[in-house]
Amino acid sequence: MATKKKKGGAKKGGRKSAKKSSRKTAKRGGAKRKPNPAFMRPMQIDAALGAVVGNSAMPRTEVTKKLWQYIKRNGLQDQKERRMINADDKLRAVFGGKGKVSMFEMTKLVNKHIK
Repeated sequence: MATKKKKGGAKKGGRKSAKKSSRKTAKRGGAKRKPNPAFMRPMQIDAALGAVVGNSAMPRTEVTKKLWQYIKRNGLQDQKERRMINADDKLRAVFGGKGKVSMFEMTKLVNKHIK
């Protein structure tokens, strides 16, 4: 009676080695990434968004930071569904009259107020 021989090979879903991550750090040399200059360029903010984050020109990254500070300070993040933002009167003007938007939709709506 002949026995069947199993073929060897790698298992699916096996552990991945840590070599990959060590190659990335060696490639960069441990240096920090440079920020994209397009994100750091000061942008002009319209009046509706200016009422929330301030009227001075600032980079997109700073607009996002100040917007989240406003949301956290006023408790506008939905308690049950954390990715939803409940708009107050100031934010409703920025969100185009919507009372509730998702975080991802929020960035799209805020970009309409930045030039």
